[in-house]
Amino acid sequence: MLDLTDIPGTFLANPWPTYRRLREQAPLCRQPDGSVLLSRHADLDRIYRDSEAFLSDKKPVFGPKFGEGSPLFEHHTTSLVFNDNPLHGRIRKVMVGAMNPRALEQMEPGLIALVDQLLDAMQGEPEIDLIEAFAGAIPIEVIGNLLGIPRDRREPLRDWSLAILGALEPKLTLQQEARGNRAVNDFKAFLKDIIEDRRANPGDAETDVLTRLIQSDAGGGLSETELYQNCIFILNAGHETTTNLIGNALALLDFDRVARAQLLANPKLIGTAVDEFLRLESPNQFGNRLTARDVTFHGETIPAGTDLHLCIGAANRDPDAFDAPDELRLDRRPNKHLAFAGGAHTCVGLTLARMEGRIAISRFLSRYPDYALSHGAKLGGRIRFRGYAYLPATLT
Repeated sequence: MLDLTDIPGTFLANPWPTYRRLREQAPLCRQPDGSVLLSRHADLDRIYRDSEAFLSDKKPVFGPKFGEGSPLFEHHTTSLVFNDNPLHGRIRKVMVGAMNPRALEQMEPGLIALVDQLLDAMQGEPEIDLIEAFAGAIPIEVIGNLLGIPRDRREPLRDWSLAILGALEPKLTLQQEARGNRAVNDFKAFLKDIIEDRRANPGDAETDVLTRLIQSDAGGGLSETELYQNCIFILNAGHETTTNLIGNALALLDFDRVARAQLLANPKLIGTAVDEFLRLESPNQFGNRLTARDVTFHGETIPAGTDLHLCIGAANRDPDAFDAPDELRLDRRPNKHLAFAGGAHTCVGLTLARMEGRIAISRFLSRYPDYALSHGAKLGGRIRFRGYAYLPATLT
């Protein structure tokens, strides 16, 4: 039905028919390597809620894929998302505490100023790439500010992020692997001076994420490796998904002019609209878990130690969970989408991502209500993450 290592050329542009067939005909789709793909909302929701039967620790999968001891292996087996307790709990506690309501409230004026600055810079341009000039620029600045990275040193962050996350694709080329390993090493070298300076000159631990991580490190909460790799994780996770959220939303509102008019007429819809953009064009299309014991889905037994591919993009359009699932409904309630995963591993940065999406999309529409996409838009070319690499538009 779908071999993740042999994707047809038409899949990336339009995966929705394939997802529909998976849900209807092969909700448990076995892969040639012994892994299993699941695509129904109820199945993914069950998995996310049971962290004892379904593990996030990917060492048994990433060892053969990246080679134990490689930079990519160290990063992806130390970061928050691919770990279970006790490591997951220790790191998550630090990050949740750092993204407290006070810290987010203090971030909002700066985020508005940044978005308005980017919108000002677009004024008068005959054509603009909405990813480079807008969607991709916002999260790099926000996460850079969270960690206190000097603004004049942020240029390489996006390329490193794309290289490291690109290595998570089901089929990895030698070139992608080499690029990802190099990016991890470059990122660690880049962070060394920044971390040492923050140790000498700590910020407010309640609002400065890096200071909080460092103090946890000194208190025995994080090891040196955990500190570095989770700084990288924060930058990567916060960048890719939020860039895709904003870019995908602006593309959707160009395709659906009725929905755009509705949002312009009623700006208060932006809160539910952001979650609907996340559902319909999920920035992260696939997640993974590892079975800790034998489990049964759809009358079939999946043995312990099996790698599960969780198709978030399919689950978020499951008609058993959503009425008219292929329609963009800006006022959809309830909206139990899985774009932020679920259970104990619900995305730590979901409140920040929603705030970035809400401010970026609403202020863009207010400034350029008649924007139109140009020909030549290009998707990122990956199946795990769905978003645009290039999204040209005219703004008048």
